[in-house]
Amino acid sequence: MIETPVFGASAAAAPHHLASEAGRAVLAEGGNAIEAMVAMAATIAVVYPHMNAIGGDGFWLVHEPGGKGRVHAIEACGPAGALATIERYREMGHDTIPARGPDAAVTVAGAIGGWQTALELSRSLGGRMPLKDLLSNAIAHCDLGYAISDSELRTWPQQVEAAKLAPGFSEFFWPGGEQPKAGARRRPEALGATFKHLADAGLDDFYRGDIGREIGADLAAMGAPVTRQDMAAFKARLVQPLAIQLPGLAVYNFPPPTQGLASLLILGIFEKLGIERAEGFDHHHGLVEATKRAFAIRDRYVTDPAHLQIDPASLLSDAVFAREAAAIDRKRAASWPFRTGDGDTVWMGAIDASGMAVSYIQSIYWEYGSGCILPRTGVNWQNRGVSFSLDKRALNPLAPGRKPFHTLNPAFARFADGRIVSYGAMGGDGQPQFQAQILTRYRFGQNPAAAVDAPRWLFGRSWGAGSLSLKLESRFDPMLLARLAAAGHPVEEYSEAYSDQFGHAGMLVKHPKGHVEATHDPRSDGDARGL
Repeated sequence: MIETPVFGASAAAAPHHLASEAGRAVLAEGGNAIEAMVAMAATIAVVYPHMNAIGGDGFWLVHEPGGKGRVHAIEACGPAGALATIERYREMGHDTIPARGPDAAVTVAGAIGGWQTALELSRSLGGRMPLKDLLSNAIAHCDLGYAISDSELRTWPQQVEAAKLAPGFSEFFWPGGEQPKAGARRRPEALGATFKHLADAGLDDFYRGDIGREIGADLAAMGAPVTRQDMAAFKARLVQPLAIQLPGLAVYNFPPPTQGLASLLILGIFEKLGIERAEGFDHHHGLVEATKRAFAIRDRYVTDPAHLQIDPASLLSDAVFAREAAAIDRKRAASWPFRTGDGDTVWMGAIDASGMAVSYIQSIYWEYGSGCILPRTGVNWQNRGVSFSLDKRALNPLAPGRKPFHTLNPAFARFADGRIVSYGAMGGDGQPQFQAQILTRYRFGQNPAAAVDAPRWLFGRSWGAGSLSLKLESRFDPMLLARLAAAGHPVEEYSEAYSDQFGHAGMLVKHPKGHVEATHDPRSDGDARGL
């Protein structure tokens, strides 16, 4: 089932083929990688609404053209609304923030602000495509309708009854109260009108114009804690990415409030183990144990960047990597009591002919987000605020204006020989684990398509599965599973050869001679398309 890799001077990869086609079309018209990604982000927000929406957040890594181009990071995540207080939820009788409905719509949606900031960066680097052209593909799918994806048809919401009670959920997602059947189509007319208005008025209108006013009115009418003023105050921002140096390459990821720190820690710790080949016990045991060490550090420190207790870059040193690697038993699995987080999202990548590259994540947190569809605009609102705690003493307590912990983290690598790599995955706590599996496989010599196709594992709890185990797809060597179990790993083999539980990943590699090798996950509805 290995996907045939795409080769060309430029390419785009996404978990839905209509999004990758939107990116390819922009590249074909002379647009750059940022412009292609905005078109992809808009399209996938329409055709993959169970995984992402413009009512969610986004994170960008952008590599400027050139072999040693600067890497920019755009943080487009919204804070908790002015009415989102611990007291509010305690008075309502909640011990935790509800996962569905208006009370789950805790934070401002940042994704559109990220598009706006990315396009400002694009223009500074020579981008010139009009916003109308970038949104035209998404608008066409709203006007003409689209086939509901296989991924959505097989995705059952957690807390399904609560989701069905969320305002607008049943009318939009499950007309008649039942999940759509294969072959069903959808025409999101209200969302299409929102995109048309933004194409004319500009993306800032989402926060400070007519669209922002309508969003504020809908949120107020349903009783959500995000206000019109919260929307008007939001701006995405450029931040400094985190980075580590490994032999022959530099790897970049996102700083807090995301778990990008954990993704880099896994790679740095694993490197100190000195493992030299893929797929054996040492490879997988080493990554699992590195994950445990990385997540323990993540859970101790990662919070709103305004409230950090330590500079996260200080945790990405050779000394820390060596210390954590030394604590790993090369033969036995360690115990690992740490919290877990669910999350569904989309990762997409684009690289243009100039060498500009984008690694991008867009999400509404849980599948279907809060379940709330705003009637005036057709926007599906996220439930990212579920990751806040109602305990004031917690690392991430709920408070107005505070940013929640994010599982989202786009990744990028630059090799000393001139290769640049945009890669990433969806899947909550699985994201750092899936990133580590595909990048180490690539470094060990597998091509991008083989590295992404290969069977994956997930350590911890997965979406819809409460068991605390090492979950693996069915294509692993039985001898490897036996060795992992003998070492004390709680092995749980899935029956599926390719399962959504193990994320949708992708990878694009631009080689020094100019061609791009690109692939997206056979577990998704997507592909890679190049020129």
